[in-house]
Amino acid sequence: MSQDRFHGRVKGAQRGCDWRECTEAGEFRAPGIKPSGFDGPGDFRWFCLEHIRAFNAKYDYFAGMSAEEIWAAQSPIHGWERETRAFRPTAGVDSAPRWADFDDPLEAIAARARHAKKGFANRMEPRRWPDGRLVSPEEQRALEALDLELDANRRDLRTRYSDLLHRYHPDRNGGDRRYESKLQAVVEAYQLLRKLPGFA
Repeated sequence: MSQDRFHGRVKGAQRGCDWRECTEAGEFRAPGIKPSGFDGPGDFRWFCLEHIRAFNAKYDYFAGMSAEEIWAAQSPIHGWERETRAFRPTAGVDSAPRWADFDDPLEAIAARARHAKKGFANRMEPRRWPDGRLVSPEEQRALEALDLELDANRRDLRTRYSDLLHRYHPDRNGGDRRYESKLQAVVEAYQLLRKLPGFA
């Protein structure tokens, strides 16, 4: 099996296109249903050329942003005002492991254990939004995907969303497609949270 890294086509693939009722070969990878999580990287879907174009045509990097946020996202220095994972006080060890960041599986397992311990403590006591409403499991997963706390506001949500899109989208990170499943999880989390009372 040969791979042309410049445009993502995997020639000679023995898989079919995942588009409904399509019988062509699936030679282009797209984010799958299962996002990256504690158990490792997420899965992928495979499409033919026609359907990967249709899939990509539906994606809007600037969806949900105001004109000011779009302008800021296009700035050459966008993102420099935020601390990176490595320079946070916790060095990011209290967040879910990013599997592609680890060369040694034991380091990833240790990071997973730290995050699981924190998550267990959160599950023992029901979490509530500032207005007193219980946080649903879907809302909790969305908060974790965006690395947001319960007291985050609309501005925090949009800033974090913009930052993660800039980090994970291949058009913005130099063509690195390793984070496609994370990108999908971030977009889905944003679409859920932006409709909630505290973020509307």
